Amino acid sequence: MAYDKIITIRSRLDHCLDYALNEEKTALSQAIDYGMDPGKTHNLVTGINCDPDTAHRDMQSTKRRWDKRGGVLGYHIIHSYAPGEVTPEQAHAAGVDFARRLLGDRYEAVVSTHTDREHLHCHVVFNSVSFVDGRKYRSDFQSYFGTLRETSNTVSREHGLSVIDPEGQGRHYAEWDAERSGRGTIRGLVRQDIDAAIRDSFTFDSFLAALRRQGYTVRYGANIKHTAITPPGGKRAFRLDSLGDGYTEADIRARLAAARGGGIPPPPVTKPTAPKRYTVKRRIFQRGQRRKLHGFRALYVYYLYLLGGPHLRKRKPPSFSVRADVAKLRQYQRQFSLLQKYRIDSDSQLATLGEALQAQIDALTDTRKDFYSRKRDGEDVEPDISAINGELRRLRRELKTCGKIEADIPRIREKTALYQEQRTQGGPVRDRPTIKFERK
Repeated sequence: MAYDKIITIRSRLDHCLDYALNEEKTALSQAIDYGMDPGKTHNLVTGINCDPDTAHRDMQSTKRRWDKRGGVLGYHIIHSYAPGEVTPEQAHAAGVDFARRLLGDRYEAVVSTHTDREHLHCHVVFNSVSFVDGRKYRSDFQSYFGTLRETSNTVSREHGLSVIDPEGQGRHYAEWDAERSGRGTIRGLVRQDIDAAIRDSFTFDSFLAALRRQGYTVRYGANIKHTAITPPGGKRAFRLDSLGDGYTEADIRARLAAARGGGIPPPPVTKPTAPKRYTVKRRIFQRGQRRKLHGFRALYVYYLYLLGGPHLRKRKPPSFSVRADVAKLRQYQRQFSLLQKYRIDSDSQLATLGEALQAQIDALTDTRKDFYSRKRDGEDVEPDISAINGELRRLRRELKTCGKIEADIPRIREKTALYQEQRTQGGPVRDRPTIKFERK
């Protein structure tokens, strides 16, 4: 069983300068040297389209010939095997076969097999530039799952090794991370709307009609291979069979049939957990001590209230686009914290804050340059440099947040105005007054 991991070898600006001054000390050469470490390989080293002893020089010569010395320098593949599955010689032979099939006669590469761990693994370090036509190797999703993994599985089968077969359907990292940390996801909102439509439906056609009443666009019919729905205001359609167990067309039909026959009821909708209640000691406030929020801060307080959830049990829920922003709740909370910290309520105040933050960043950067000069002269100024770096990180985060606020304000205004318009059309709501926003 071979498991593959590919690492891009590139240099930052300072590394590029070091490379220009000393050609033999690059990230690419370090990877080659590590792969050929005699203490790890026991002489299981093979060069493909080059000699292992001159591999780095050959790769640099290819880059100079095609004038492609910048960008990605090369790639480093770690080709690992399960413990006890192969001998070192078998692992190396399979690794060389894998590298030859993947890179063909186009790229210089060095294959070395390390035996210093319980699991044997091959290091394949190859040039990013083809010595045949100068084209660069592109490492992306398609090349990994369509070419690299397919080649690895083919070689493993031919050498009598096991193959990793994925179980179930993969999920995007953002969705997995959001569910792990308890944040909402777009797919989760779609599943909630499907559950609500199933509760109000008797047949599959009435289920689709219920989704349309919620504002969904439905693709379904004799000429449609996969039933798909698009959320209101959304640009992307979701196939039912991509939403997980219980939400494919067959599962939904089964749930509707079970509900009609008095069988197993549909799964209940998960209600948001009620916030904890705390006992607060009564304090005496003088008249006029509490100030009403205006402008940006009032707008963010109201929008965070819309994303909070308690109002959903009392009145018509916001549009899908508003509920979809639950995934960005933390981002909006950070933005409001910045507005509250500096008491920002208008465009002009936000612009002034951005200019002030940039001025502080420029001043600290100049100060840091002086400290770097003193450090080169032998002075111990590392604590001062570390303190400046920490302050620069904070200021740059706040400056970045200012830019996000400026970009998000028009969209938040539009969504809150649309929600208030929907509330007005649905009749008056007495449990909470309408907030009017002032723009200065």
